[in-house]
Amino acid sequence: MKNRLAVIICLCSFAALTLCSGQVIQSCRYAVELCLSLILPSLFPFFVLSVLLNRLGLPGYLGRLLTPLASRVYGVTGAGASALLIGLTGGYPLGAAYIADMERSGAITAREGERLLAFCNNSGPAFIIGAVGAGAFGSGKAGLLLYLCHVLSAMLTGLFFRQKDYCREIPPLQLDSVYISQALPEAVKQAMGALLNVCGFVMCFTVLVGLLDAGGAFSLVCGQLSAAFGLELQFTHAALTGVLELGSAAGALRGLSPTPLNMALAAGILGWGGISVHFQTLAVLAGSKIKGALHFAGRLISASIGMVLAYALSMLLL
Repeated sequence: MKNRLAVIICLCSFAALTLCSGQVIQSCRYAVELCLSLILPSLFPFFVLSVLLNRLGLPGYLGRLLTPLASRVYGVTGAGASALLIGLTGGYPLGAAYIADMERSGAITAREGERLLAFCNNSGPAFIIGAVGAGAFGSGKAGLLLYLCHVLSAMLTGLFFRQKDYCREIPPLQLDSVYISQALPEAVKQAMGALLNVCGFVMCFTVLVGLLDAGGAFSLVCGQLSAAFGLELQFTHAALTGVLELGSAAGALRGLSPTPLNMALAAGILGWGGISVHFQTLAVLAGSKIKGALHFAGRLISASIGMVLAYALSMLLL
């Protein structure tokens, strides 16, 4: 039954691609431009650096340094706590890739990795400040405020997944360092593979959004929601786009003013990440024992907290 449904969906998709080929080409061009102008430049250096730091023994060093604090606040090891820093500076899905790499190398257990995944896989400052703040709202100050809300919501979300004294189950572990001449080729290879996955899902969901626009489904739903709740049509379009794909949602926000309501919407979209980000996360978890169920819950909690913070802080600071 499931296979039949999947076949029917694929056939309908094939028909839609054929009938709306112009929109598909336009959406693909936009996705390629997005990947080349934003995703590759902003993520590739961080992907390479994160793998290098893992291979050169950073989790082991931080494990000895941060375990007392990380244990009290989040119930994780110091090595695991380093994933929060990587996730908040690199962007989706770098935090997940870093966590999966630590699990594969033995620095953390799969159980701890799943809890870390709930709050350590986040959007990065380059995207939030550049693409959303300056690009969408035309305000670097708005971008900085959104990034602050994103950081605070991630840190608060971690408290929902705290397990008291759990890290004591993990014996102290120091990773063996390797020479950078060995680690760098592996880091570049792994980073390129992860980025191909990311760009592939971005293109797939950007085309999906384009097809929904071309078919009139988005316009119909957006119009009904706007009329029902008294919202701007562009607001509802950005919100529905954000459910699916983060990059397209940033483009849909372009031109909106940084009002408290619009800032709350942007924070919610950034916290959720879009279904595309969830698939990107599952792709980088491949080969590890970590499951992605808690990631879904964590993104919902983070988005909710971020929306409240963004609405309140924008009223005070913007």
